[in-house]
Amino acid sequence: MMNWCNSYRTDGKRNDCYYHILAMAAYSNERVAAIVVSVLYRMLTEKLRGHVRVKRGQSMEPSVGIMDSQSVRWGNNASLNGIDGNKKVKGIKRHVIVDKNGFLIAVMVTIANVHDSEAAYLLMRVLKEMCSSVKNILADGGYRGELVDNIRKKFGYVIQVVISAYKEQGFRPIQKRWIVERTFSWMDYNRRLCRNYELTFDSAEEMVKLATIRLLLRNI
Repeated sequence: MMNWCNSYRTDGKRNDCYYHILAMAAYSNERVAAIVVSVLYRMLTEKLRGHVRVKRGQSMEPSVGIMDSQSVRWGNNASLNGIDGNKKVKGIKRHVIVDKNGFLIAVMVTIANVHDSEAAYLLMRVLKEMCSSVKNILADGGYRGELVDNIRKKFGYVIQVVISAYKEQGFRPIQKRWIVERTFSWMDYNRRLCRNYELTFDSAEEMVKLATIRLLLRNI
């Protein structure tokens, strides 16, 4: 029997199905490779973070995380982007959870106009899939409201919202909460992260992991 995918049409041209199958196979292989790389980077990050924590006299697995987001201007016209109306930034937004040392635990990238409270659900899902030991998460006022109860019921994480009193007291770094801001400054120090040059969100997330691996290696 003749394989219809490799057969020719009546006009003498090859059936398009053949090329569609090749394209699907190429995409499948590329996607599998991306997943393998992502898992590898995550395992390296966890291993190195645990090693540094033990070196500092801390437990290998963190129990407290600090959550926040960073709006980043776009550096590639072909990449997906949105506008953060609050910070007047056109580009993407990095949603991260770090430990008390500022080392990355989880990261998720969205367009900049996604509100922190909306992205928090997806970030909690990422954290859950990682089987992280984190139980309590510190966050700013952008995560207050029903979100706190919903996440506790659905994912089991306790979010402690810390409100700044800068209007009455002036600017003061909030204990523990400021650590994530230091993490963002570390990211900005990386030439590849000071702007978003990546075409996909997956690639943008992997670049954050690579920067974290580099930072952890310097702390060993």
